[in-house]
Amino acid sequence: MKRNLRTKLLIEIGRHEAIQFAKQILNTYQVEEIQPPKLGLTMIKIRESAKQSLFYIGEVLITETKVKIQASFGIGIVIEEDEDLSRALAIIDAVYKENLPEAAILDKELEELEVKYHQKQEQMKCSVERTKVNFETMKI
Repeated sequence: MKRNLRTKLLIEIGRHEAIQFAKQILNTYQVEEIQPPKLGLTMIKIRESAKQSLFYIGEVLITETKVKIQASFGIGIVIEEDEDLSRALAIIDAVYKENLPEAAILDKELEELEVKYHQKQEQMKCSVERTKVNFETMKI
C-alpha cells in the first residue's frame, strides 16, 4: 500500500488503530525520538482551476514528529494539535521504511480500514445526493 493512502486511512478513520499499533512497536523495538511532537505552521498550496497555477491559500497548524527505528527515520505530520497521532504516524512510517515484519500485519488492518473508508465515502455521497437540488424540476 502506498504511503499517502496509508496515511490518509490512518488519519481519516484509523486513529485508534494507529496509536495501538505504535504502542506494540514501542514494546517490541527501541524507538528513538529524534524530534518530539512539535507544533508548527505550514502553508497550504492549491491549484487554481482556470489558469492551472499554484498559489498559497493560507497557513494551517500542524503537529510534527520524527523518530528512528534501527536505521530508518519516520515522520508524522497531522493537521491541528494531536501529539499521539503524530507520534504514531512517525513510528508507522519508520516501520515501513525499515521493512519490519509487523508491516505485513498492519497491511491487513489497513485493507479493512480501506473498505470502511469507502463505505463512509459512499454514505457521504448518498447523503449529499439526497439533499441535492434538481434545477430541471424548478422550471416555471
